[in-house]
Amino acid sequence: MSGQGPFLQKVLSGVGIYLASEAVSRIVPHVYAVLDTSVLVAGLRSRRGASFQVLQAIRAGGIRIAVSVALVLEYEAVLLRPGLIPRFTPRDIRKIVDGLCLLGDHQKVFFAWRPFLPDPDDDFILELAVAASASFIITHNTDDFRGSDSMGVRSITPATALNLIRP
Repeated sequence: MSGQGPFLQKVLSGVGIYLASEAVSRIVPHVYAVLDTSVLVAGLRSRRGASFQVLQAIRAGGIRIAVSVALVLEYEAVLLRPGLIPRFTPRDIRKIVDGLCLLGDHQKVFFAWRPFLPDPDDDFILELAVAASASFIITHNTDDFRGSDSMGVRSITPATALNLIRP
């Protein structure tokens, strides 16, 4: 976020993602992960709960994320569904996704491990995590990533991710 901090802060605060200074002081080491769309949706729908706190931790640097073209396209496609997140305009949604792109490590995925997961539509998320050497996939749907441990990637809930970065 260095060099981009003020710009990103303006973008994210402009759409209602703020970070309390108290939260910053409690965040310790980095967690490197892929953020599943389910967590992004939940965090934008409500400012209460672990999903929103994960978004705050990403902004603060406590959680580092990997992104790919496929994942960013999924973020946009899902978040722009009419009525899904009514408090944000399509322009706001694009700013949020742009902010995540600024914060995330861009990773190209050269190998496909398909089919691997119970839901083949989730394989690209696991492939991104493996290609980026991310240790975690933060998701509400941990059962969808059954077997990811054998690839060196653990699926965890937002609450678990927060427990990993807090002392």
